[in-house]
Amino acid sequence: MTMPSCWRMSRAALRRLVPMIVAIACSTSFVASSSAQEMRGRRSGAAAPAERVLYIPDGVFDGLDGTVHRGWAVLANGERIAAVGPVAQINAGDARIVQLPGMTLMPGMIEGHTHMFLHPYDEAAWNDQVLHESRAERTIRAANHAKAELFAGFTTARDLGTEGAMYADVGLKEAIDNGVTPGPRMIVSTRAIVATGAYGPKGFAPEWSVPQGAEEVSGFEEATRVVRDQIGHGADLIKVYADYGWGPNYRTMPTFTQEELARMVQVAASSGRPVVAHASTAEGMKRAILAGVTTIEHGDGGTPETWALMKQHGVGLCPTMAAGWSTARYAGWNPATDPAPARVKAKAEKVREAYLAGVAMCVGGDVGVFTHGENVLEIELLVQAGISVKDVLMAVTSGNAALLGLRDRGSIQQGLLADLVAVKGDPLADLSALRRIGLVVKGGRTQFENR
Repeated sequence: MTMPSCWRMSRAALRRLVPMIVAIACSTSFVASSSAQEMRGRRSGAAAPAERVLYIPDGVFDGLDGTVHRGWAVLANGERIAAVGPVAQINAGDARIVQLPGMTLMPGMIEGHTHMFLHPYDEAAWNDQVLHESRAERTIRAANHAKAELFAGFTTARDLGTEGAMYADVGLKEAIDNGVTPGPRMIVSTRAIVATGAYGPKGFAPEWSVPQGAEEVSGFEEATRVVRDQIGHGADLIKVYADYGWGPNYRTMPTFTQEELARMVQVAASSGRPVVAHASTAEGMKRAILAGVTTIEHGDGGTPETWALMKQHGVGLCPTMAAGWSTARYAGWNPATDPAPARVKAKAEKVREAYLAGVAMCVGGDVGVFTHGENVLEIELLVQAGISVKDVLMAVTSGNAALLGLRDRGSIQQGLLADLVAVKGDPLADLSALRRIGLVVKGGRTQFENR
């Protein structure tokens, strides 16, 4: 075949061209290989090179003494905090300097009660989410929810049940840890545990078996098996429903006996995992406290006796004020113009009782009932209920870390994780500063920036 004239070249020119072609091919192969290795590294959670960063804000709320320290700075070295204190006393060396004028730097906040696989009930009822939304849709929503909570300044979140999405929270946690999607450090409970016949969805003809929003158990042997099975599927903790609306006329009544609850606590404890209890009746709370749970979720029916028992046993209360506040709003209440409904007022009174009785407060709003990323609403409602701003800020940082057994975070101290959030303003003087996020850092790496 005769080569077109535009393709013809001398043998000498061809000899000069071949090495160039080979070099380009090798270079392209190297770039492709390097890119593939880099992508595999990101997917596998490979650590980025350590970076030293000196953060210089207007003030530092370290989560330890409830004050804002002026003239302080924080030095992060890789994923850990290397130093904190007056700027002049920190040897920053070659650290990159990040100026945060007008901002307060504080520990990344910890969400004590979220449901990443739920979205607000005024968008879709709980029954509809559990029965009509595919697990694929719910998981995609959950990834968006996790991102929203992280960017709102919450660098850790305790997810207390997938509500029918099985073990998808374990996959979400792994995706976040591997850098596939942004989100807080997740503490997951997978399916949660309910007494057979007590949970929902409800309202169907008795001949139909409807998928449940949690895992049902009856008796000691089944409780033991299910706790172990959930742990085997990746649960970091066990959530149990100590009471629910299964009494006459759907009245809330205890579900498990104290002995059954104690068995679940015993089995979980042997693996080093805590148990937390949904409980809103005085009797359900009492059984759960005596069984050895670490926190009571909701606690609407608490009494002076149960508060005293909680304090005695070191059990925290996660009141989830924002959930009831939000459902009242969905029912037509306008907080800006209408008097608070009786249920909302009663909840605030119970929270104030528990606080004055010395019960440790776990800050968690039952997010998912209301919008993910609006987590600060729970903090605002706790302050409105009569808890001091200082105590609530301590609770959502170092307090939650202590109740959840997280020794590596929750305060700004040398050696702890560099999980940090900068807010625009001073939250002690103006709580709304928590809604003005300037910077979110998780493990020394910037996750969100709006300076």
